[in-house]
Amino acid sequence: MKKLALLTTLFWLLISGTAWSATHIGGLRMWTAPDHTRLVFDISQPVQHKLFRLHKPERLVIDFEQARLNQALDTSKYKNRHISGIRYAPQDKNGLRVVLDLTKAVRPKSFVLKPNQQYGHRLVIDIYDQAGDPSAKPVAVKSTEQQTGLRDVVVAIDAGHGGEDPGAIGRKLKTQEKVVTLAIAKKLKKLIDAEPGMRGVLTRKGDYYVGLRNRMKLARAKRADLFVSIHADAFRNTKARGSSVYVLSQRGASSEAARWLAAKENASDLAGGVSLDDKDDMLASVLLDLSQTGTRAASLTAANQVYGEMGRISKRHGNRVQHAGFLVLKSPDIPSMLVETGFISNPTEERNLASSNYQQKMANAIFKGIKRYFNQAPPVGTRLASLKNSKPEQYVIKRGDTLSEIASRHQVTLVALRQENRIKGDRIRVGQVIRIPKT
Repeated sequence: MKKLALLTTLFWLLISGTAWSATHIGGLRMWTAPDHTRLVFDISQPVQHKLFRLHKPERLVIDFEQARLNQALDTSKYKNRHISGIRYAPQDKNGLRVVLDLTKAVRPKSFVLKPNQQYGHRLVIDIYDQAGDPSAKPVAVKSTEQQTGLRDVVVAIDAGHGGEDPGAIGRKLKTQEKVVTLAIAKKLKKLIDAEPGMRGVLTRKGDYYVGLRNRMKLARAKRADLFVSIHADAFRNTKARGSSVYVLSQRGASSEAARWLAAKENASDLAGGVSLDDKDDMLASVLLDLSQTGTRAASLTAANQVYGEMGRISKRHGNRVQHAGFLVLKSPDIPSMLVETGFISNPTEERNLASSNYQQKMANAIFKGIKRYFNQAPPVGTRLASLKNSKPEQYVIKRGDTLSEIASRHQVTLVALRQENRIKGDRIRVGQVIRIPKT
């Protein structure tokens, strides 16, 4: 009898120990991006797993070791252009197998994420098209560009965070940074698209995550003339408030230069399409330094314009454009800035940032700064540059000036000068501003 009791105790200890060591899977979420699908398993602790593909038909298998589901999954929720269905069943030795029925051959990868402000441990499965990254596809040329030979100025608008990464979260309204940044980005794109000679492109159009270097890659694939990353700050002190604008620091630029030079055989382009792979180390270093110097100067000029406009609608954090080593600012050939639209950790600013009206004001301010930057120095070969060059020159009438002398001095006809300014006779006055027509 004692022997039976001992065996029973050992059995229950074994069962309890197995249950205690097992990883609990609390749920599954799916995010669909243009170039991949992300599946996220909520897990109680880091889990050992195997990921492999099966063919004819195409399937992706995830084998969890020592794991079990807390509750049944609603398999009807997990279908998109990559996944046609999902199945799961317990395996021997307390394992769990999840099978994804696929619509096509894919390229999967997996990794474990540590807990953050919103989620605990997670296992992430990313499923990519086997063909590769769609951001590398060539940009389609618009018919207007083909006809005129002039292109639009392109602004890459980067809504920070997304998908499994919510960014900062407001304490009072639980407003998510990823929601605010996407809303402002979409409003900014509408303003840019409505401006003749300008076009906006979004690094993400919905609630999904894009890797930081992929954001830079997307901007380059779209031939962007400016990269603007939109964020909402957070701080442990809820009184912290104000918007700010960042450009790349010298230290950040130096670390990125070192990275490019270390892998120059894999660097396909630099400013103006200059390849590094056939250059010696010294020449490659000089080329990269020249590119970064020009890019950082342009970044600061554009950032100052945006910073000035933001001061018209909100308090600014700091008294100038700031410098930091943010990864998304490190493109050596695209002027880049990061805009912190406010402190989402501040109750008042959280309420503002959650407001569509305030989001529009913020988008307007960013747009005005961008527009002023490009109007001052439009890129060569763009419609904006052509429009600027076609605008009549202005001239202020001085004492002793006559219309005929002004026409002769600027090599235009007196008739054209009168027509441009709607002047019927010869009467002009000192201080009057007239336009000199283009010849």
